[in-house]
Amino acid sequence: MADVSDLSDGVFGRANGKLVGTWKLVSASGKTSAGELEETPYGPSPVGFLTYTADGRVTAMISNGGRKTLSFGGGTLEEQGEAFKTFLAYAGRYRLSGDKVIHRVEISSIQNYVGKDLVRSVDFEGDRLVLVTPPTPVNGKIQSVELIWQRVPAGS
Repeated sequence: MADVSDLSDGVFGRANGKLVGTWKLVSASGKTSAGELEETPYGPSPVGFLTYTADGRVTAMISNGGRKTLSFGGGTLEEQGEAFKTFLAYAGRYRLSGDKVIHRVEISSIQNYVGKDLVRSVDFEGDRLVLVTPPTPVNGKIQSVELIWQRVPAGS
């Protein structure tokens, strides 16, 4: 794994340069403190994009893979509920602190996240970004979720 010591030097511009850009979700995996692998809230084949801007903005969108289309007219209430449950989007500001990136949520598909900090440990593996959540309740178990993102080349 790449050294992230430059993230803690307090020089936002230099450390920020590693994050700036758009990232495509490669995988999401959950693990309990006992090391058991668990399904994440995004299902087995999630898709997503994560964008960090040079001026400190972040936008994240994650969707379960294989989502169903809504029926004509915007779908039934049940379909709409399922669509909500299978998609997460938020945006706000971000800052770096040591080996952590902190997303300060300003707008979200989950209103409970607004005004909150979402803390992720951050590591780089070549052109991949690895973010890991702190232990949190997911699907009835306490687990950390590891999200692996692939940098999207500029102009793609």
